[in-house]
Amino acid sequence: MNLQQNKDNAIAFYKMAYEGNPKEAIEKFVGADYIQHNPDVKDGKSGFIAYFERMQREYPEKTIEFVRCIAEGDLVSLHTHQTWPGNDQYVTMDFFRFDEQGKIVEHWDAIQQIPEHSANKNTMY
Repeated sequence: MNLQQNKDNAIAFYKMAYEGNPKEAIEKFVGADYIQHNPDVKDGKSGFIAYFERMQREYPEKTIEFVRCIAEGDLVSLHTHQTWPGNDQYVTMDFFRFDEQGKIVEHWDAIQQIPEHSANKNTMY
């Protein structure tokens, strides 16, 4: 496994899909199968494309910042900061599993809205 290449590909995949081109992201970075664990997104490649195409239509001004990326074995984890219309801000943590050919084949994530007030002075990053 080329950990740096997997990290670069996970970021490129997510950025491309998030910014409105999920079909190209799937074609370029995903293996034969794509297993989805996010309950809001249908399993498989077509479910992923449909979800991100809808997000682009409904929220074209959304932005994403990649805060950190960690790779181990066949997994890559992304920690992101997303800003959506109305200045709604979210922290996400995504995990991608890669196959032997360096293609993404499985995805898990967790998302949390950044609250207006915090009980401590630490950021969520």
